[in-house]
Amino acid sequence: MRSLWRYKVMLLEHWCTMAKTRKGKKEASSWSKEHSLVMESSYATPAITIIRGSGCYLVDVDGKRYLDFLSGIATNALGAAHPDLIGAVTRQMKRVSHLSNFYGNPESLKLARELQLMIGDDQARIFFSNSGAEANEAAIKISRLTGRTRLVATTGSFHGRTMGALSLTGQDKKQRPFRPLLKDVKFVPYGDLKAMKRAITKRTAMVIVEPIQGENGVIVAPVGYLKGIQERCAETGTLFAVDAIQTGVGRCGSWFGWDEEIAPDLITVAKGIGGGLPLAATIIRGRSPHFSPGEHGSTFGGNPVAAAAANQVLATIKKKNLMQHALEMGSIVKAEAAKVEGVLDVRGRGLLLGIVLERPVAKEIVLDLAHRGVLANATSENVIRIAPPLIIGKREVSTFTKALAESLNMRMRAS
Repeated sequence: MRSLWRYKVMLLEHWCTMAKTRKGKKEASSWSKEHSLVMESSYATPAITIIRGSGCYLVDVDGKRYLDFLSGIATNALGAAHPDLIGAVTRQMKRVSHLSNFYGNPESLKLARELQLMIGDDQARIFFSNSGAEANEAAIKISRLTGRTRLVATTGSFHGRTMGALSLTGQDKKQRPFRPLLKDVKFVPYGDLKAMKRAITKRTAMVIVEPIQGENGVIVAPVGYLKGIQERCAETGTLFAVDAIQTGVGRCGSWFGWDEEIAPDLITVAKGIGGGLPLAATIIRGRSPHFSPGEHGSTFGGNPVAAAAANQVLATIKKKNLMQHALEMGSIVKAEAAKVEGVLDVRGRGLLLGIVLERPVAKEIVLDLAHRGVLANATSENVIRIAPPLIIGKREVSTFTKALAESLNMRMRAS
């Protein structure tokens, strides 16, 4: 108790020092108060209100600058206010901003073709929506067209918070308030191929799995795991779905985040594909049945502005070789963070990484990092998740690891 009290005193002194440098500016607390008066309390009231950004940096209402090592939870692939993205969106806004799906638009057609090329399958078909949860809802509905209803997912998984996607999310805390959910969903331990194969039968409609469990602390699938699931699905006529929402769009060094030779029947992508605009896709291929007209829809799905943004994101990733860059920067982050005293392990791939701490202080460290001008996220008591923009360089890596070392060092001295 004494060490914890001492640490809190040190944090208070640190924050007071920083507050002095911001004297005369509007207090962030007033924005927090406004938030609590108008916003539903489904999220914690934010202590930071961001008003602008550039590249890997964001600026709050008080003018404080932050190094963004979360990028909107793996979403702002090109960082903030990327000039190419601004140009693409502005050009499309000048043409038309919305059409609905009664009419086609060139940008969504171009994007769908790009997704076909990315998986090497011109027989694939694309359904556009607005979020990862919606993409997974579409996958669930596709699985029902098989005539089967049983689903298999993994413990610790996260597939969204809508009722269907939540039914596949293997986290009791998130499910509990909203039960009953979909029936016939079986959960098996992530990474346990034997358990997975036992769970998949000829009555299973679909298996859904993440290449890396981001929300569960950045847990990487064992070598051969995805391939083994695919083989079992082929034996039983079960649809094999991969949720690449957090791992996709170059973040893990490949388009979808797996490094095995697999060919899923369904692939869901979102987050990074829109570069910050709401966009998601369900890629339907292989043995999957397909929707008939009227069986599914989305008013804003394939919105031309969001699609224009996505086309530019993909073009920039290819032009700047950002997938390889993500692997290189990720290796540097891993090596440097592993040297920091108090870090037990660094896991993940590319620029989706989980920093495992020796002690259960991740939430305290993330809070302190924010006060030092670095944004990250704690997925549990001992794991810090980072998912910076794909454009980060060695300077940003150095800034992050230095702040992490200083924060952990202060915490250790306090104890």
